Amino acid sequence: MSAELTFDNVVVNDASDCYVIAEIGNNHQGDLDKCRQLFVAAREAGANAVKLQKRDNRTLFTKAMYDQAYNSENAFAPTYGAHRDFLEFGRDEYVELRKLAKELNITFFATAFDISSADFLEELEMPFYKIASADLTNIPLLKHVAAFGKPVIVSTGGGSMTDIRRMYDAVMPINRQLSILQCTASYPCEVEKLNLRVIETLRREFPGVVVGLSAHDNGIAMPVVAYMLGARVVEKHFTLNRSWRGTDHAFSLAPDGMRKMVRDLQRTRAALGDGVKRVLPEEEAPIKKMSKKLVAARPLAAGHVLQVDDIALKSPGDGLPPYDLDRLIGRTLATALEEDATFSWDCVAGSAPK
Repeated sequence: MSAELTFDNVVVNDASDCYVIAEIGNNHQGDLDKCRQLFVAAREAGANAVKLQKRDNRTLFTKAMYDQAYNSENAFAPTYGAHRDFLEFGRDEYVELRKLAKELNITFFATAFDISSADFLEELEMPFYKIASADLTNIPLLKHVAAFGKPVIVSTGGGSMTDIRRMYDAVMPINRQLSILQCTASYPCEVEKLNLRVIETLRREFPGVVVGLSAHDNGIAMPVVAYMLGARVVEKHFTLNRSWRGTDHAFSLAPDGMRKMVRDLQRTRAALGDGVKRVLPEEEAPIKKMSKKLVAARPLAAGHVLQVDDIALKSPGDGLPPYDLDRLIGRTLATALEEDATFSWDCVAGSAPK
């Protein structure tokens, strides 16, 4: 039996479609209306879930980091702490967004960057949680979130297998609802750095865990490859406009890209089939038209003993197939045949071969 998880009533396993997460993060730019638009666009594109990021900035950063000047072209305030505060939503925004997600029938959840934020999200009854790559080694946070008893998705960017094993060993005794995502913590990530075969490694090392991909590359092709390798959760950053101010927009998917990725992932699952080779009804007409049958190469008299040059292979394939050629050689014609006449076992002497 394959690993299986249920995300907000959606069952995810080897036989399922890929569970697609539209990672909004802070791409809403601190604007609630933009965030609403992102929720709607993600739903229309076919994503299963939308995700934000929650931080308690005053407790998350050292005072020096919080107060440091922030002169980036992507800054929304003159200091890093003020910049992060500008992007942060509070309870009122989360309550409104939770209501909107329910109306849209799309799952809303968030990444908890600290214990205070995890408690904030749990009070809002998040259906499951994400832990960012940077917290792969944050065992206190991982244990705290695992204790909520809901699925936990953990990204592994910047981590080693030792780090992943440590996380696994900490979480599983508390909560077996774990999903591990291959991730490269580079923004954007060059395709040569994705290392998608780690998905296979994770599936071997942790057979009871649903494995996935958190991808920071440009484009939509690599999630399909990840699905073929066994990933059943895919997270891609999502925006309405890739030219907006902010570090994540440039490598995020716009709505059309998200729609195409979801479409291609669903097509991939359908295209894989069940592995049983069979003739499909849809194949019969074209194969009959294009395949070959055995016909008389020229007019042949009754009593003629058939030789190789008496027989031609021509379309359509509505007679004896070419693999019967050797079984016709040496047979005596019971009836005369015109050129292109179709051979059958009735037109030769003797019984049909078994």
